[in-house]
Amino acid sequence: MEKAINPVRILHITFNMNFGGTEQVIRQLVSNLDKTLFHSEIACIDGEIGTMGLALESQTGIKHHSRKRRSGFDLKTVLWLRRLIKNGKFDIVHCHQYSPYIYGWFAHWGTGARVVFTEHGRFHPDRYRTKARWINPLIARTTHKIIAISAATSGALVEYEYLPANKIEVIYNGISPVSVDEKRRANLREELSLKPEQAIIGTVARLDSVKNQAMILQALRKVLDLGFNVHFLLVGDGPERAKLQTLAVELQLEESVTFAGFQPQPSEYLSLMDIFLLPSFTEGTSMTLLEAMSLGIPAVATRVGGTPEIVTEGETGLLIESNDLTGFVSAIQLLLDDPDRRSAMAQQAKRSFEKRFSAQKMVEQYEYCYR
Repeated sequence: MEKAINPVRILHITFNMNFGGTEQVIRQLVSNLDKTLFHSEIACIDGEIGTMGLALESQTGIKHHSRKRRSGFDLKTVLWLRRLIKNGKFDIVHCHQYSPYIYGWFAHWGTGARVVFTEHGRFHPDRYRTKARWINPLIARTTHKIIAISAATSGALVEYEYLPANKIEVIYNGISPVSVDEKRRANLREELSLKPEQAIIGTVARLDSVKNQAMILQALRKVLDLGFNVHFLLVGDGPERAKLQTLAVELQLEESVTFAGFQPQPSEYLSLMDIFLLPSFTEGTSMTLLEAMSLGIPAVATRVGGTPEIVTEGETGLLIESNDLTGFVSAIQLLLDDPDRRSAMAQQAKRSFEKRFSAQKMVEQYEYCYR
């Protein structure tokens, strides 16, 4: 009789499980790990589980824990995590983002658990911190694995966080391929009053200044003035929404822009787009960019962060310099002018996604880290 294999027990520590890129990665990871080999639970340190986490717990039974940390360094949160690790007999403490890493690292001492840290992205602009120069190299020495979601993120960890380059591995984000019901897609296009002859350009993102969606509106005005019949679909919500809506009015774009707001199933809206736009000032590995690629949508994006590692210039999309309005307009115009080239890029984007950015590929690499 074969001896039963005890699954590796993993506690993921994050801020919360609301909708966002980091949260999507965690969801993809815990949902696709081999359940016979790995057991996952999630600890949220910002006081709420979040919409995505509640749905995940309901659908899969993956247990979530939450506690509201106090401002500054909260020792009680460290002790709470330590109790979770010990009582749950966790083998791995997987920390997502820097603050959860610090809490998880302190909490793991004396529990026998190993720490894995994933850096999912960087703030813009990045900055040096004196404390990091002294603390982070020490923490890194006693960390089992340090993961960056792109080579650019890895470089930032070395430069700004003083983490040793030889300790960092790159694992690109991965997602399950997006599928859309064609009948729902047709109905949605009708609901949004999108005309058959219109080319749809768009993006799915939090409406935040770091995403530079104002440049999309400025580019749209110029593209329309060049005589193109296009409509811009903006999916998402956030602190910049009112400013963007005001700018759209100032640019006389009311009839050419749809502010769709937050959508729990953004892939339905994404599937309507002929060109995906990502003019961010900084990116790690954009999950919506991967979703666009899985649907075979070419991208026009800024050459920042991990994006050039995802978009192959001239093959799966076009890259421009950060905040380059002229280059942005030219790239959009180029793809609108050449449907055959756009179609070829669409096919190559889908092939690139399947080869490099599937959830299964990401999960296999993390499974190796956990062993």
